[in-house]
Amino acid sequence: MLGALLVMAAIAIVLGAVLGFAAIKFRVEGNPLVDKIDAVLPQTQCGQCGYPGCKPYATAIAEGAADINKCPPGGEEGIHKLADLLGMEFKPFGGETVPKPKAVAIIDETTCIGCTLCIQACPVDAIVGAAKQMHTIIAAECTGCELCLAPCPVDCISMAPIAESVTNWKWKYPVYALTASK
Repeated sequence: MLGALLVMAAIAIVLGAVLGFAAIKFRVEGNPLVDKIDAVLPQTQCGQCGYPGCKPYATAIAEGAADINKCPPGGEEGIHKLADLLGMEFKPFGGETVPKPKAVAIIDETTCIGCTLCIQACPVDAIVGAAKQMHTIIAAECTGCELCLAPCPVDCISMAPIAESVTNWKWKYPVYALTASK
């Protein structure tokens, strides 16, 4: 009887050690769905969705606390991708979230005082310049998030809409949505 108890205790200790090792070795950090959702989002970190960045918004979507239609920079294309990823139906923009036309920031170089506040506010490092020197926008990097407008003390930054051309034009509805309805 005592021998059987010792054997059972030894088996329990070995299995506990194996399970403890497996828990450490195969640990999953966070929710993998959050990373998949975050990869679909445009990474502008603009806060237009009501969250401080794309990762918190992705976390809220994964937890069911936010709708998939709150990201203006992602547009309808982003909503379609999120709906496909999550197996949900497409939801058009609603409420106070309204997509704006694509725009790029423009700095009036004659008015800029080189305060660097816009550089600090830009989440994608699309503004270059030095302290007390004129700043400029790297248009190809600018996401149009408008986060640089508020901190500028001399209001030398404005948003210019990007004209639709052959290089940046997109279908209004994804092709797969049209073929799926047939």
